[in-house]
Amino acid sequence: MIDYIKQVIRIIMRMFARLLNTVSHGRITPNGITVFGLLMHVPIAWLIATQHNYWAALFLVVFGLFDTLDGELARVQKRVTATGALLDSITDRFKEVLLYTGAAWAIIAGTGRAYLAVWAIAACGCSLLTSYVNAAGDVAVSKLPPSRHEVNKAFRGGLFPFEIRMVILLIGLLSNRVPLAVIVIAVGAAATALSRLFRVLNRLAAANAG
Repeated sequence: MIDYIKQVIRIIMRMFARLLNTVSHGRITPNGITVFGLLMHVPIAWLIATQHNYWAALFLVVFGLFDTLDGELARVQKRVTATGALLDSITDRFKEVLLYTGAAWAIIAGTGRAYLAVWAIAACGCSLLTSYVNAAGDVAVSKLPPSRHEVNKAFRGGLFPFEIRMVILLIGLLSNRVPLAVIVIAVGAAATALSRLFRVLNRLAAANAG
């Protein structure tokens, strides 16, 4: 079901990317879309911090779609590069830092219990860890002979990848349950990081055994 929804979003964003490229005569670049999407997460984080949850949810959906739009625009313009992939991955991590910082502020202001903000810190840390395990696993496994490792794909997925974490945060905003959302994200992201780590270790163990 999730894969089907992602495919539908890609199709819609592909059509929009073609329109955008035509209207702008190619002047709007994929990297420009990526950076603009990141910058717009600053006001989203502020909206979360000040507990304007519905507005935050709306803009999170709109600018969350930029994660797909930049990739589709890169394909339309034939500008799919390693630099673009790196920028996309790094900006996603910056977005999470911004969003969970806003969530931590909202939790403290809304509940008066500062210690609950530790869950936002945990959600941020575990979310970053999922990406780190993926990247570190790529580096470790790509060095093994024969070198047929599919970089940045083999260790993705798991229970709570980036898209699912954003959906959980969105649900938390719409239901005014941001503290609960970050708790779920922290636990789910930790499980995802561990599952990715086990996949890396299994791949290394199989290579050493062979």
